[in-house]
Amino acid sequence: MTARPEPFRATGRCTCGDVAYELTAAPMFVHCCHCTWCQRETGSAFAVNALVETARVIVRGSVELVDTPSASGRGQKIARCPRCRVALWSHYPGMGGAVSFVRVGTLDEPARPPPDIHIFTSTRQPWVTLPDGVPQVPEYYRAAELWPAESLARLAALKAARSA
Repeated sequence: MTARPEPFRATGRCTCGDVAYELTAAPMFVHCCHCTWCQRETGSAFAVNALVETARVIVRGSVELVDTPSASGRGQKIARCPRCRVALWSHYPGMGGAVSFVRVGTLDEPARPPPDIHIFTSTRQPWVTLPDGVPQVPEYYRAAELWPAESLARLAALKAARSA
């Protein structure tokens, strides 16, 4: 008998613990974004976001969705803890609320999902050294060119559900 792989499970929370969450699926893809907007929003050199279907994020507690401007002009909704104000994930207009861009730093094991790609490297801080072997693009990219087949299938299922 062949052993089945364990299902993916990851947990995370805000700083005060009023909001906790569980990911019931591995991320479709993980971005390390070096754009100046992410730098400003995080107060750091980049943001690391794990893209996962919102239906696969089980939340304990309630978040406040804060409309926030973005470089695209289309904005984003950032899910924050109403008490400590920590940003837990975002929703971008392209997929609306169907995909959560989970802030990897809020995971209990943030080292577990390393970046699959570094994006907007044209504006990365010059002192940030990027690792060899991980794709790097000056701006954005096409998912069809870099995402694994399983992740593309998950994304296609979300798009089909939105158009149904």
